[in-house]
Amino acid sequence: MLQFEDFVAGAVTRSRGIAVSQDELIAFASRYDAQDFHVDPEAAKASFVGGLIGSGWHSCSLLMRLMAEEFLLDSTGMGAPGIEEVKWLRPVFPGDTLSARRTVLETKASRSRPEMGLVRFRLELLNQRDEPVLEQTNWIMFGRKGSGIAPQPTGNWLAHSARYERPAIESPLEKPATAAEPTRFFEELEIGSRHELGSFVFTAGEIVAFARSFDPQPFHMDEAAAEASSFGKLAASGWHTAAVWMATMVSHRERQLAATTGRPARLGPSPGFKNLRWSKPVFAGDRITYFSEVIDKRESASRPQWGLFFHRNTGVNQHGEEVFSFDGCVFVERKPAA
Repeated sequence: MLQFEDFVAGAVTRSRGIAVSQDELIAFASRYDAQDFHVDPEAAKASFVGGLIGSGWHSCSLLMRLMAEEFLLDSTGMGAPGIEEVKWLRPVFPGDTLSARRTVLETKASRSRPEMGLVRFRLELLNQRDEPVLEQTNWIMFGRKGSGIAPQPTGNWLAHSARYERPAIESPLEKPATAAEPTRFFEELEIGSRHELGSFVFTAGEIVAFARSFDPQPFHMDEAAAEASSFGKLAASGWHTAAVWMATMVSHRERQLAATTGRPARLGPSPGFKNLRWSKPVFAGDRITYFSEVIDKRESASRPQWGLFFHRNTGVNQHGEEVFSFDGCVFVERKPAA
Protein backbone atom coordinates (compact mmCIF):
# COMPACT_ATOMS: atom_id res chain seq x y z
CA MET A 1 0.00 0.00 0.00
CA LEU A 2 1.41 3.34 -1.06
CA GLN A 3 1.26 6.22 1.42
CA PHE A 4 2.47 9.80 1.20
CA GLU A 5 5.98 8.97 2.45
CA ASP A 6 6.48 6.36 -0.30
CA PHE A 7 6.62 8.98 -3.05
CA VAL A 8 10.10 10.39 -3.72
CA ALA A 9 10.83 13.30 -6.04
CA GLY A 10 12.32 12.07 -9.32
CA ALA A 11 10.85 8.57 -9.16
CA VAL A 12 9.48 7.30 -12.50
CA THR A 13 7.19 4.32 -13.10
CA ARG A 14 5.40 2.90 -16.16
CA SER A 15 2.01 1.20 -16.49
CA ARG A 16 0.85 -1.61 -18.71
CA GLY A 17 -0.37 -0.85 -22.23
CA ILE A 18 -3.98 -0.65 -23.44
CA ALA A 19 -4.77 -1.23 -27.13
CA VAL A 20 -7.58 1.04 -28.35
CA SER A 21 -9.71 0.01 -31.31
CA GLN A 22 -11.76 2.19 -33.63
CA ASP A 23 -14.93 0.84 -32.03
CA GLU A 24 -13.70 1.88 -28.58
CA LEU A 25 -12.85 5.41 -29.73
CA ILE A 26 -16.29 5.73 -31.32
CA ALA A 27 -18.06 4.25 -28.25
CA PHE A 28 -16.70 7.00 -26.00
CA ALA A 29 -17.08 9.84 -28.48
CA SER A 30 -20.63 8.95 -29.50
CA ARG A 31 -21.70 9.75 -25.93
CA TYR A 32 -19.32 12.55 -24.94
CA ASP A 33 -17.64 14.10 -27.99
CA ALA A 34 -19.65 13.29 -31.10
CA GLN A 35 -17.71 15.38 -33.59
CA ASP A 36 -17.32 13.87 -37.07
CA PHE A 37 -13.59 13.24 -36.75
CA HIS A 38 -14.23 11.17 -33.59
CA VAL A 39 -17.29 9.15 -34.69
CA ASP A 40 -17.44 8.96 -38.53
CA PRO A 41 -14.44 7.38 -40.30
CA GLU A 42 -15.53 8.62 -43.73
CA ALA A 43 -16.31 12.19 -42.68
CA ALA A 44 -13.05 12.26 -40.70
CA LYS A 45 -11.07 11.94 -43.96
CA ALA A 46 -11.95 15.57 -44.72
CA SER A 47 -10.94 16.82 -41.25
CA PHE A 48 -7.79 18.69 -40.24
CA VAL A 49 -6.11 15.36 -39.34
CA GLY A 50 -7.31 13.33 -42.32
CA GLY A 51 -8.73 10.39 -40.40
CA LEU A 52 -10.62 9.28 -37.31
CA ILE A 53 -8.92 10.13 -33.99
CA GLY A 54 -9.83 9.74 -30.35
CA SER A 55 -11.35 12.50 -28.25
CA GLY A 56 -8.87 14.33 -26.03
CA TRP A 57 -11.26 13.75 -23.11
CA HIS A 58 -11.11 10.04 -23.88
CA SER A 59 -7.31 10.21 -23.62
CA CYS A 60 -7.60 11.90 -20.20
CA SER A 61 -10.03 9.19 -19.08
CA LEU A 62 -7.74 6.38 -20.27
CA LEU A 63 -4.83 7.95 -18.40
CA MET A 64 -7.01 7.98 -15.27
CA ARG A 65 -7.81 4.27 -15.75
CA LEU A 66 -4.13 3.37 -16.07
CA MET A 67 -3.21 5.40 -12.99
CA ALA A 68 -5.97 3.70 -10.98
CA GLU A 69 -4.64 0.30 -12.00
CA GLU A 70 -0.99 1.18 -11.53
CA PHE A 71 -1.10 2.68 -8.04
CA LEU A 72 -4.21 4.55 -6.88
CA LEU A 73 -6.26 1.47 -5.98
CA ASP A 74 -3.43 0.27 -3.75
CA SER A 75 -2.85 3.52 -1.90
CA THR A 76 -4.24 5.94 0.66
CA GLY A 77 -5.20 8.24 -2.21
CA MET A 78 -7.74 10.89 -1.21
CA GLY A 79 -8.44 12.40 -4.61
CA ALA A 80 -7.18 15.39 -6.56
CA PRO A 81 -8.38 18.98 -6.15
CA GLY A 82 -7.88 19.65 -9.85
CA ILE A 83 -5.49 19.65 -12.79
CA GLU A 84 -2.88 22.35 -13.38
CA GLU A 85 -2.52 21.72 -17.10
CA VAL A 86 -3.20 19.18 -19.83
CA LYS A 87 -1.44 19.29 -23.19
CA TRP A 88 -2.80 17.21 -26.07
CA LEU A 89 0.41 16.66 -28.00
CA ARG A 90 -0.53 14.07 -30.64
CA PRO A 91 -3.70 12.41 -31.89
CA VAL A 92 -4.69 8.94 -30.74
CA PHE A 93 -5.49 6.71 -33.73
CA PRO A 94 -7.36 3.41 -33.93
CA GLY A 95 -4.97 0.59 -33.16
CA ASP A 96 -2.67 2.61 -30.91
CA THR A 97 -1.43 0.99 -27.71
CA LEU A 98 -1.30 3.47 -24.84
CA SER A 99 0.62 3.30 -21.59
CA ALA A 100 1.12 5.77 -18.76
CA ARG A 101 4.30 7.14 -17.23
CA ARG A 102 4.25 8.95 -13.90
CA THR A 103 7.03 11.12 -12.55
CA VAL A 104 7.03 12.49 -9.01
CA LEU A 105 7.89 16.18 -9.27
CA GLU A 106 7.64 17.20 -5.61
CA THR A 107 5.98 16.37 -2.31
CA LYS A 108 4.78 18.47 0.61
CA ALA A 109 3.06 17.78 3.90
CA SER A 110 -0.26 19.50 4.47
CA ARG A 111 -0.09 22.31 7.05
CA SER A 112 -3.81 22.37 7.74
CA ARG A 113 -4.33 18.59 7.74
CA PRO A 114 -1.34 16.77 9.33
CA GLU A 115 -2.83 13.37 8.49
CA MET A 116 -2.22 13.90 4.77
CA GLY A 117 0.35 15.09 2.26
CA LEU A 118 0.29 16.18 -1.37
CA VAL A 119 2.29 14.77 -4.27
CA ARG A 120 2.73 16.63 -7.55
CA PHE A 121 2.99 14.41 -10.61
CA ARG A 122 3.75 14.73 -14.28
CA LEU A 123 1.56 12.09 -15.92
CA GLU A 124 2.10 11.17 -19.56
CA LEU A 125 0.13 8.99 -21.95
CA LEU A 126 2.49 7.36 -24.47
CA ASN A 127 1.75 5.51 -27.69
CA GLN A 128 3.46 2.34 -28.93
CA ARG A 129 6.34 4.42 -30.31
CA ASP A 130 6.93 5.97 -26.87
CA GLU A 131 5.67 9.31 -28.20
CA PRO A 132 3.72 11.38 -25.64
CA VAL A 133 0.18 12.00 -26.80
CA LEU A 134 -0.89 13.73 -23.59
CA GLU A 135 0.94 15.40 -20.71
CA GLN A 136 -0.79 16.26 -17.44
CA THR A 137 0.42 18.00 -14.28
CA ASN A 138 -1.48 17.82 -11.00
CA TRP A 139 -1.40 17.23 -7.24
CA ILE A 140 -2.92 14.17 -5.55
CA MET A 141 -3.62 13.89 -1.81
CA PHE A 142 -2.47 10.83 0.17
CA GLY A 143 -2.82 9.72 3.77
CA ARG A 144 0.39 9.70 5.82
CA LYS A 145 1.85 6.73 7.67
CA GLY A 146 0.39 6.37 11.14
CA SER A 147 -2.49 8.73 10.33
CA GLY A 148 -5.13 6.03 10.48
CA ILE A 149 -6.33 6.82 6.96
CA ALA A 150 -7.32 3.48 5.46
CA PRO A 151 -6.42 2.34 1.95
CA GLN A 152 -9.08 1.91 -0.71
CA PRO A 153 -11.52 -0.91 0.16
CA THR A 154 -10.70 -4.26 -1.42
CA GLY A 155 -12.93 -5.45 -4.21
CA ASN A 156 -13.06 -6.50 -7.83
CA TRP A 157 -12.98 -2.90 -9.02
CA LEU A 158 -11.14 -3.76 -12.27
CA ALA A 159 -13.60 -6.40 -13.45
CA HIS A 160 -14.77 -4.20 -16.32
CA SER A 161 -12.57 -3.33 -19.30
CA ALA A 162 -11.61 0.19 -20.33
CA ARG A 163 -14.20 0.16 -23.11
CA TYR A 164 -17.13 2.48 -22.35
CA GLU A 165 -20.51 0.77 -22.17
CA ARG A 166 -23.51 2.99 -21.80
CA PRO A 167 -25.96 2.43 -18.92
CA ALA A 168 -29.33 0.81 -19.58
CA ILE A 169 -31.13 4.06 -18.76
CA GLU A 170 -29.39 7.22 -19.96
CA SER A 171 -29.80 10.79 -18.81
CA PRO A 172 -30.60 13.11 -21.71
CA LEU A 173 -28.65 16.28 -22.42
CA GLU A 174 -31.05 19.10 -21.62
CA LYS A 175 -30.81 22.01 -24.04
CA PRO A 176 -31.12 25.64 -22.89
CA ALA A 177 -34.45 27.40 -23.39
CA THR A 178 -32.81 30.29 -25.26
CA ALA A 179 -32.15 30.12 -29.00
CA ALA A 180 -28.59 29.54 -30.18
CA GLU A 181 -26.65 32.19 -32.08
CA PRO A 182 -25.00 31.43 -35.43
CA THR A 183 -21.37 30.31 -35.56
CA ARG A 184 -18.79 33.10 -35.39
CA PHE A 185 -15.52 33.57 -37.24
CA PHE A 186 -12.49 34.69 -35.24
CA GLU A 187 -13.05 38.40 -36.00
CA GLU A 188 -16.69 38.17 -34.89
CA LEU A 189 -16.09 36.64 -31.48
CA GLU A 190 -16.87 39.04 -28.64
CA ILE A 191 -14.77 38.88 -25.49
CA GLY A 192 -17.13 38.59 -22.54
CA SER A 193 -19.89 36.76 -24.43
CA ARG A 194 -21.25 33.90 -22.28
CA HIS A 195 -23.41 30.98 -23.34
CA GLU A 196 -25.38 28.34 -21.48
CA LEU A 197 -24.45 25.01 -23.07
CA GLY A 198 -26.93 22.63 -21.48
CA SER A 199 -27.67 20.55 -18.39
CA PHE A 200 -27.30 16.93 -17.31
CA VAL A 201 -28.53 14.85 -14.36
CA PHE A 202 -25.84 12.55 -12.95
CA THR A 203 -27.74 9.42 -11.95
CA ALA A 204 -26.15 6.53 -10.07
CA GLY A 205 -26.30 4.46 -13.26
CA GLU A 206 -24.43 7.12 -15.25
CA ILE A 207 -21.81 7.59 -12.52
CA VAL A 208 -21.06 3.87 -12.21
CA ALA A 209 -21.01 3.25 -15.99
CA PHE A 210 -18.31 5.87 -16.49
CA ALA A 211 -16.30 4.92 -13.41
CA ARG A 212 -16.10 1.20 -14.09
CA SER A 213 -14.34 1.94 -17.40
CA PHE A 214 -12.19 4.96 -16.56
CA ASP A 215 -12.06 5.76 -12.83
CA PRO A 216 -12.69 2.51 -10.94
CA GLN A 217 -12.24 3.88 -7.46
CA PRO A 218 -14.74 2.49 -4.91
CA PHE A 219 -16.37 5.84 -4.05
CA HIS A 220 -17.41 6.18 -7.71
CA MET A 221 -18.71 2.61 -8.05
CA ASP A 222 -20.21 1.33 -4.80
CA GLU A 223 -22.76 2.97 -2.49
CA ALA A 224 -21.43 1.35 0.70
CA ALA A 225 -17.80 2.15 -0.09
CA ALA A 226 -18.78 5.72 -0.92
CA GLU A 227 -20.57 6.15 2.42
CA ALA A 228 -17.37 5.16 4.23
CA SER A 229 -15.24 7.56 2.16
CA SER A 230 -14.63 11.27 2.61
CA PHE A 231 -17.43 11.91 0.08
CA GLY A 232 -20.07 10.24 2.24
CA LYS A 233 -22.11 9.07 -0.74
CA LEU A 234 -21.73 8.04 -4.37
CA ALA A 235 -19.85 10.75 -6.29
CA ALA A 236 -19.10 11.18 -9.98
CA SER A 237 -15.55 10.98 -11.30
CA GLY A 238 -14.15 14.42 -12.01
CA TRP A 239 -13.36 13.22 -15.54
CA HIS A 240 -17.02 12.28 -15.94
CA THR A 241 -17.99 15.84 -15.02
CA ALA A 242 -15.53 17.11 -17.63
CA ALA A 243 -16.65 14.67 -20.34
CA VAL A 244 -20.27 15.78 -19.93
CA TRP A 245 -19.12 19.40 -20.36
CA MET A 246 -17.75 18.35 -23.75
CA ALA A 247 -21.03 16.66 -24.64
CA THR A 248 -22.96 19.85 -23.88
CA MET A 249 -20.43 21.87 -25.90
CA VAL A 250 -20.95 19.60 -28.94
CA SER A 251 -24.72 19.93 -28.54
CA HIS A 252 -24.35 23.72 -28.34
CA ARG A 253 -22.21 23.69 -31.50
CA GLU A 254 -24.87 21.67 -33.34
CA ARG A 255 -27.49 24.25 -32.38
CA GLN A 256 -25.20 27.02 -33.62
CA LEU A 257 -24.72 25.26 -36.96
CA ALA A 258 -28.49 24.90 -37.35
CA ALA A 259 -28.86 28.67 -36.78
CA THR A 260 -26.16 29.59 -39.32
CA THR A 261 -26.98 30.74 -42.84
CA GLY A 262 -24.19 30.42 -45.37
CA ARG A 263 -20.90 28.71 -44.68
CA PRO A 264 -20.28 28.19 -40.96
CA ALA A 265 -17.03 29.13 -39.23
CA ARG A 266 -14.96 26.00 -38.70
CA LEU A 267 -13.35 24.99 -35.43
CA GLY A 268 -9.92 23.40 -35.29
CA PRO A 269 -8.19 21.36 -32.58
CA SER A 270 -7.58 22.36 -28.99
CA PRO A 271 -3.98 22.23 -27.73
CA GLY A 272 -5.15 21.59 -24.15
CA PHE A 273 -6.41 23.38 -21.05
CA LYS A 274 -5.34 24.80 -17.70
CA ASN A 275 -6.63 25.39 -14.17
CA LEU A 276 -9.22 22.63 -14.03
CA ARG A 277 -10.90 22.63 -10.62
CA TRP A 278 -13.40 20.26 -9.06
CA SER A 279 -14.59 22.63 -6.36
CA LYS A 280 -17.46 20.47 -5.04
CA PRO A 281 -18.40 16.81 -5.47
CA VAL A 282 -21.11 15.86 -7.94
CA PHE A 283 -23.46 13.36 -6.31
CA ALA A 284 -26.07 11.02 -7.74
CA GLY A 285 -29.15 13.10 -8.53
CA ASP A 286 -27.30 16.38 -9.05
CA ARG A 287 -28.28 18.42 -12.10
CA ILE A 288 -25.28 20.30 -13.50
CA THR A 289 -25.68 23.22 -15.91
CA TYR A 290 -22.65 24.15 -17.99
CA PHE A 291 -21.54 27.55 -19.27
CA SER A 292 -18.75 28.90 -21.49
CA GLU A 293 -17.45 32.47 -21.72
CA VAL A 294 -15.02 33.95 -24.25
CA ILE A 295 -12.23 35.59 -22.21
CA ASP A 296 -9.59 36.38 -24.84
CA LYS A 297 -8.52 35.78 -28.44
CA ARG A 298 -5.40 36.18 -30.54
CA GLU A 299 -4.23 35.66 -34.09
CA SER A 300 -2.24 32.54 -34.88
CA ALA A 301 1.31 33.20 -36.10
CA SER A 302 1.78 29.64 -37.37
CA ARG A 303 -1.67 29.29 -38.97
CA PRO A 304 -2.59 32.62 -40.60
CA GLN A 305 -6.05 31.39 -41.62
CA TRP A 306 -6.89 30.61 -38.01
CA GLY A 307 -7.07 32.36 -34.68
CA LEU A 308 -7.15 31.11 -31.11
CA PHE A 309 -9.89 31.95 -28.67
CA PHE A 310 -9.74 31.33 -24.94
CA HIS A 311 -12.77 30.39 -22.88
CA ARG A 312 -13.66 30.01 -19.22
CA ASN A 313 -15.94 27.05 -18.60
CA THR A 314 -18.00 26.26 -15.52
CA GLY A 315 -20.53 23.78 -14.17
CA VAL A 316 -23.14 24.80 -11.59
CA ASN A 317 -25.38 22.45 -9.59
CA GLN A 318 -29.08 22.82 -8.81
CA HIS A 319 -28.21 24.83 -5.68
CA GLY A 320 -26.31 27.45 -7.69
CA GLU A 321 -22.91 26.17 -6.46
CA GLU A 322 -20.00 25.97 -8.87
CA VAL A 323 -18.71 22.40 -8.97
CA PHE A 324 -16.33 22.49 -11.94
CA SER A 325 -14.27 24.99 -13.95
CA PHE A 326 -11.37 25.19 -16.38
CA ASP A 327 -9.68 27.51 -18.87
CA GLY A 328 -9.58 26.18 -22.42
CA CYS A 329 -8.56 27.32 -25.87
CA VAL A 330 -9.35 26.23 -29.42
CA PHE A 331 -8.52 27.24 -32.97
CA VAL A 332 -11.29 28.98 -34.91
CA GLU A 333 -11.34 29.94 -38.58
CA ARG A 334 -10.69 33.53 -39.60
CA LYS A 335 -13.21 35.32 -41.78
CA PRO A 336 -12.50 34.77 -45.49
CA ALA A 337 -11.60 37.82 -47.54
CA ALA A 338 -14.57 39.33 -49.33
